[in-house]
Amino acid sequence: MAHGNFTRVTEFILTGVSERPDLQIPLFFVFLVIYGLTVTGNLSIITLTSVDSRLQTPMYFFLRHLAVVNLGNSTVIAPKMLINFLVKKHTTSYCECAIQLGGFLVFIVAEVLMLAVMAYDRHVAICSPLLYRAVVSRRICLLLVSLTYLYGFCTSVVTSSSVFSLTYCSSNVINHFYCDTAPLLALSCSDTSVPEAVIFISASTNLVFSIITVVASYFNIVLSILKIRSSDERKKAFSTCASHMTAVSVFYGTLLFMYLQPQTNHSVGADKMASVFYTLVIPMLNPMIYSLRNNDVKAALKVFIRNTCCSLNHSSFKTL
Repeated sequence: MAHGNFTRVTEFILTGVSERPDLQIPLFFVFLVIYGLTVTGNLSIITLTSVDSRLQTPMYFFLRHLAVVNLGNSTVIAPKMLINFLVKKHTTSYCECAIQLGGFLVFIVAEVLMLAVMAYDRHVAICSPLLYRAVVSRRICLLLVSLTYLYGFCTSVVTSSSVFSLTYCSSNVINHFYCDTAPLLALSCSDTSVPEAVIFISASTNLVFSIITVVASYFNIVLSILKIRSSDERKKAFSTCASHMTAVSVFYGTLLFMYLQPQTNHSVGADKMASVFYTLVIPMLNPMIYSLRNNDVKAALKVFIRNTCCSLNHSSFKTL
C-alpha cells in the first residue's frame, strides 16, 4: 500500500454485545451475574485444591490451574465490558487494546493445552493406574503446567505483535465487545495476509494437537472402561467422561467455528455469540462441570465452610 495522508488511530471504539440503548442495563446485570459466578466458582476451586489435603493429587493440581486460566480469561474481558455497558463512550486506548488481546491469547491458548494435559492425566490414571504416580509425578505436573503457560505467552507475543504491526488509520470502530484478532484485522488499512496466516497456522496447530490428544486419550479410556466388570463402576466412569467431553466439545466447537474459517466468511453476530460463550459462559460452567459434581470437592467444600464458620464464631465469642 502506498503511504498517503491519513490519521493514525490512537484509540478504538468497541460497539459491545449490542448497540441498542435499551438493552445496556439489562445486559450489564446479566453479565455481572455471569462474571460474579465465574469468579466465585473458580476462586473456590483454587482455594479448595490448595488447602484440602485430600485434593493434593495431579488431577486436582491441573484442575486448579484450569480454574486460574478460566478466571484470567474472564477477567481480561469482563470488567472492561461491564464498564462499557454503563458509559456512553466505549473507547479503549491503543495500548489497552494490545494488552487485552495479548492477555486473552495467553489464557485461551493455555486453556486449549490444559484440557489436553487433563485428558492425558485421566488416560494414565485409568489405563495405567500402577504407573500413575511415576508417570504423572509432581515434577512432571509442574513441567507440563509451566510449558503450557510459557507456550501461551509465546503464542500471544507472536500473534498480537503481528496484528499490531499493521497500520490502523481512519476507521477505529471495533465491531466487538473486546479487542480480538478478526475485528482488528478488518480495520487495518494495510496488507493483512501475514497476520492472517500466523493466526490460522497457530490456531489450527494448537487445536489439532489438543483435539488429537483428547480424542486419543478418551478412546483408550473408553476401551479400558468397557473392560471393567462392575456395571456401577462403568456407569460412574462413563458419567465422568460424558461431563468432561461435553464441556470439551462445546469449547473446541466454538473455537473451531471462530478461527478455522476464512476471514471473509466471518459473521459478526455469530462471532460475538461464540466469543461470549468461550470467554464468559464456559469459564462460569467449568467449576460445576469439572468439580462441583465431584464428591471429593463437595466434601472438601463442606469442611471448608464448616471450619470457616467455626473460626468466625470463635473469633466473635472471643471479642465478646
